[in-house]
Formats: sequence, structure tokens, C-alpha cells
Amino acid sequence: MSIYDELRDRGFIYQETAPETIARKLATEKISFYVGFDPTGSSLHVGHLLPIMAMRLLQKAGHTPIVLVGGATAQIGDPSGRISARPVLTKEEVACNAECLKKQLSRFIAVDAGSAHFVNNLDWFQSIQYIDFLREIGYRFSVNRMLAQESVKQRLENGLSFLEFNYSIMQAYDFYILNRDLNCQMEFGGQDQWGNMVAGVELVRKMTQQEVFAMTFPLLLDGNGNKFGKTAGGANVWLDVDRTSVFDYYQFWRNCEDSQLAKLLGYFTTLPVDEIKRLSALEAPAINRAKEILAYEATCLAHGEAEARRAYLAAGGKFGFADPEHRIATSSRLAEINEQAAATAELPTVTLPAASFDGDGFWVVKLLMESGLAKTNSDARRLIQGGGAYLNDQRIGDLQLMVKAADFRDGALILKAGKKNLKRILLG
Repeated sequence: MSIYDELRDRGFIYQETAPETIARKLATEKISFYVGFDPTGSSLHVGHLLPIMAMRLLQKAGHTPIVLVGGATAQIGDPSGRISARPVLTKEEVACNAECLKKQLSRFIAVDAGSAHFVNNLDWFQSIQYIDFLREIGYRFSVNRMLAQESVKQRLENGLSFLEFNYSIMQAYDFYILNRDLNCQMEFGGQDQWGNMVAGVELVRKMTQQEVFAMTFPLLLDGNGNKFGKTAGGANVWLDVDRTSVFDYYQFWRNCEDSQLAKLLGYFTTLPVDEIKRLSALEAPAINRAKEILAYEATCLAHGEAEARRAYLAAGGKFGFADPEHRIATSSRLAEINEQAAATAELPTVTLPAASFDGDGFWVVKLLMESGLAKTNSDARRLIQGGGAYLNDQRIGDLQLMVKAADFRDGALILKAGKKNLKRILLG
């Protein structure tokens, strides 16, 4: 499958300037392309991930991403998709945010051996002379054309400052500079950036007589028509673990709506398209395994495999696993996790002398005390009588039960008080 076909089949393509030419170039050439991220905050959130996933796919296909952090444009504020102006940040705040975003973006985009470029548009804007810029660039833009852009029209009723009105020109100029210096031939972005991106295509053509291209991704919405990437309470789901824990990040994906699953698997995993179709066609309760796969893969991407594994096991230990017997086939490395062994290995452990379990064995009431699951013999008796004590997942019904070495499996047994308090007992 060509990269263009993969982007299309996964649902990434919304608008293009020249579809046939773009498809041909992506199939026959290795091109440089760019996506811009304004550092209006110190962390990316889930809403930023769609263009990042497309960049990863394109890079894997041999194309070279240019990751632009807008240290200059963030000082202006993009009016697209907003009903009011963004708060004006200080230069120091923007610079700090830019460094934070660069670190986060480098997790997703490989930068070895010149396989990607990271740039900051402040590098070329900070030395520009205003009159020179107006004479060289400004006269190439039609105010009538700019007023017709959707991002501008939506703001005219509520007021659009001249500061924000300049944003489209600055974004277009970015494309020109990247084309000139890095032979950038394509810009990718969200559908609300279409007017700005077309302005860049036209500016490059006017300045260099070269044909360059633009492609937008669809605006990602949840089932209620709201912007995707927020919790039920309306808070952003951040990539920064200090704002959104890895467990909460995993749970955000795990709790996605059934109707959104196919789309999210296509966008936010690299699973084959045929597998995505099969997984998203599962019915309840099996569809929950597909959601686990989505959550695991998305968490791997943002936080690494080790953290994704821990989040999966923690969530499964708390709420149960959707497919503990691994009956649903998947190419995800989630299938390699032995849930029982992994969960057991991470349990709090108590080691007792093996000799204590010889002969008549170890009184279960005393064992509950020694393990820390009961404070007194009376507590242990009440726990057993109430049906809340388990030995190797079997409910303990006999107050006089003696636990023997034969009850240990591979030198260990699991003692449980209620649903959540577990201890692993080892022979010392």
C-alpha cells in the first residue's frame, strides 16, 4: 500500500491542493514536508496527536518531516477556530514553551542521521525589518482574499485585531522560508488551517515559481460534536505526566466510545488497516479488548512501552481484563503480556520459612495475620466467615484450614482479602 493510500484509508485526508500530483509525488519521490505547532502552552495534548501520527507514517515511508515550533507566531496568536483572541504571552513564556514542546515532539519523530529537522520560526522573523517585509511580502497578499478566509470571517463579528490578521501572512512566509532553505514541498495541518496553508502555497509560487502542496486533516470530534481530547469534565488530556498521569492517559483511550473506535485505531495506532476493521467490528463485550489495544498502543506512543504495560496491568487489576485468555488475535505487543504472571510479580510479597508449612501446615488464620491482611486473629476469622478470604483464587470456608507446602505453585501462593488486597507468599 502506498503512503498516500494508507493516509486515505486511515482517514487522514480532508482537503488537498492537487490530489493526483500529491499521490504521485509521495509514491515516486522522497520529499520534505512540514507541520507547525505554536507553543501557546508548555505541553502538547491529545488534540495535537493527529498531525504527529501522520508525520510518523510519512517519515516511516521515507519522507523527511520538518517540525516547526512557532516561537514567532505564538506571540501573535492564531485566530483559527476561536471566537475570541488568545491571551498575549510574554516572549519569555513563549520561549520556555517552545523548549518544552520541542522535547515532547522529539519523542515521536526520529531525528537520527538527518531524518528530520526541528526549526523555530523566530529564527527568521526576529531579524526582519518591518518595511522590508511589507514591500517584499505584504503586497503579494490581497486583503479581499484574506477577509474571505473562514478563520477570518468567523471572527469579524466578535472583532479581529490587526495583530491576529497578520497570522496568515506569517504562516505563509514560513512555507516560503522552508521551501527556500530545506526544499520543503508540502505542508500538513488541521482543516481549520486550510486558508493559511493555501496562502503559503500561493506565496511560494509567486516568490519562486515552484509548485508546492498542502493537505489538511479532518477536525477530530467526539460523539457529541466536541473537540476530541478532553475528559468528561472538559479538561484537556495532556502528554505531560505532571498534568495527566500515565494511568489516566491510558484510561482516556480505554474509555472511548464504541462508535469512535475504528477512527481512533486508524489514527492513533500503526496496526494494519485490515486488523483495525476486524477489531472495530467486534461486539460487546469483546470490543473492550479492542479498546485495551487502542489504549496500550496510544500510551506506548506517548510514554513508552514500559509505562504502557504498567498502566494496562494496573487498569486490568482494578477493573478486570477484557481478554485474559488472549482469544482475540492482534499484532499489538499487548498480546505478549502474561497478565497473571505480570500482575503476580508486582504484588506485595511476604517470605515465610518453608519449614512452617511442613507437617500439619500453617494455620490459615495465622497466615492472614503474618501476611498483613488481618491485624488480629479475630479480624482474620471475621474475614473468612464473611467470605472475603481467598487462597489461590479459591474462597476459604474452613476456619481450621492448614496451609501446606503442596498449596504453593512454583514456590508461591496468592492470599487475598476482599477484591483488592492481595499478598504473594513465598517459601524462604
